[in-house]
Amino acid sequence: MTYLKRSLESVITKAAKEFPAVVVTGPRQSGKTTLLKHLFAKKLRLVSLELPDVRAAAEEDPRGFLDLYPPPVIFDEVQHAPSLLPYIKERIDARRDRAGQYLLTGSQNLQLAQGLTESLAGRAAILRLLPMTGRELDRRPGAPFPWERKGVPHLGNALPPGKLWDRFLRGFYPEPATSPRKDEALWQGGYVQTYLERDVRSVRQVGDLSQFQAFLRLLAGRSSQLLDLSSLSRDLGVAVNTVKVWLSVLEATYQVIILRPYFSNAGKRLVKAPKVYFMDVGTLCYLAGLRDPLHAMSGPMGGAIFETAVIGEVCRTMAHRGVEPRLYFWRTATGTEVDLVIETEAGLVPVEVKLAATPNPAMAKGIEAFRKDYGDRVQRGYVIHSGSDALPLASSVLGWPFVAL
Repeated sequence: MTYLKRSLESVITKAAKEFPAVVVTGPRQSGKTTLLKHLFAKKLRLVSLELPDVRAAAEEDPRGFLDLYPPPVIFDEVQHAPSLLPYIKERIDARRDRAGQYLLTGSQNLQLAQGLTESLAGRAAILRLLPMTGRELDRRPGAPFPWERKGVPHLGNALPPGKLWDRFLRGFYPEPATSPRKDEALWQGGYVQTYLERDVRSVRQVGDLSQFQAFLRLLAGRSSQLLDLSSLSRDLGVAVNTVKVWLSVLEATYQVIILRPYFSNAGKRLVKAPKVYFMDVGTLCYLAGLRDPLHAMSGPMGGAIFETAVIGEVCRTMAHRGVEPRLYFWRTATGTEVDLVIETEAGLVPVEVKLAATPNPAMAKGIEAFRKDYGDRVQRGYVIHSGSDALPLASSVLGWPFVAL
């Protein structure tokens, strides 16, 4: 597997010079261990707590274990030995002025979050490594968003539509994304099964894994739609509260992005239901049973897949900068909507997503309505499309190609 530079590298390096501990969380197989090995392998020892004997040693004699592996050190998959965290805190407090003592990785956020909050609050930088971004795969990890740059994009190396949709089916986890000969459906199937049997079962008791997998597939079919929990519960034959718990598990383990509606004092009736997108578009395609790029692009889920790809790219890029993504959508009771509202320091950036190679001014109507309601807080808007040209659609709205996002 080819190693490609990740945007989070500079953030981790900087944090390791400023904090006693750095914690890198994220879903399984997102490249956390590989990234830390790449950055620190020549200087630091890496100890995997996933191995049963190592885990047992850490749990049975934490002080002796930490004596055996003095800082600076990398502890991989630390959620397997959460009782180690208070003793790491003890060591850090003895040398609070020393940066970069412990680098920790963890995959299961629900288990890890409580231990980190109780033990390492104020002592650790907590960062997220998610599946790769398109800019990382294209070897331009520092590329700005369109609202951060001036001028039109350079598209000399843009992927043609067929290859772009093949990328969507492969997804953005490093292994299938950087290994073109690998059967992506086989990899995705193994990933989902591993996630069910190891992460879901250990994070929260799920009585029937096959029923939870049915929930995943139903959720995939509702991607980019307003989420109706009651409808999901009826289709699955489970209680609404069970669906809420399952959804929280998916969000906490970085499998989905939940977009909540943007509210302000606009005086309009706005919808309150959230929307759900899979973090990795390849996972969505697999759960939806899509195996062919042309079928995915031209089929009934084409728009949802494209929207998932756009929102996932924005979310992962912001997270890899060490920034908490503040992403919303906007929809009135009459159906006027903006697919994505990004809250930035400069203001609100409205983004509409259209699976069309030729954008037109009518696609900017939702953005113009949003601007009318929120006025000076709204920055230039964008219609992200599947074509190759950047062009004006309204006075403050640009059509912008996904390949240059």
